[in-house]
Order: sequence, then C-alpha cells, then structure tokens
Amino acid sequence: MNYRKKPLEEIPEENTAIWACTNEGCNGWMRDNFAFEHAPSCRLCHSPMERSMKMLPLLLNSNGDLKSLKKGISIT
Repeated sequence: MNYRKKPLEEIPEENTAIWACTNEGCNGWMRDNFAFEHAPSCRLCHSPMERSMKMLPLLLNSNGDLKSLKKGISIT
C-alpha cells in the first residue's frame, strides 16, 4: 500500500502582538487584537498578563477593535 500525501500549503506567519500569562505554571496567552481589555487577566489562572510577541499564522479579526466596545448592556 502506498499513500500519496498532498504537499501541505504553507500558512503565512507574522510576528503578532500577544498577551502572555505571567504565572510560571500557566501557558495561557491570547492575541492582542482579540482581547477585550487593555490589560487583560489570564482566563485560565486569573494572573496578570504581559505584552509579548509570537510568530503565529496570519489571522484577521473582522470585528475591529474589541477594546473600544462597551461592556454589558445598558438598561434604561
């Protein structure tokens, strides 16, 4: 039996701004353009996060700037 593998298409990567967890035992991180807060806390361990860079596949966020959205629903 001989299976032919199709050559995988290379996914373009770029140096991306992320938020990385400061806790040594946690591997949590998130892309900056998907964060809702200007200084988010880790969703896994609730520790503070610090800004960093990481080589990641190119991914476009069609929602725009999530940090400018208002939190919650105003009831009047």
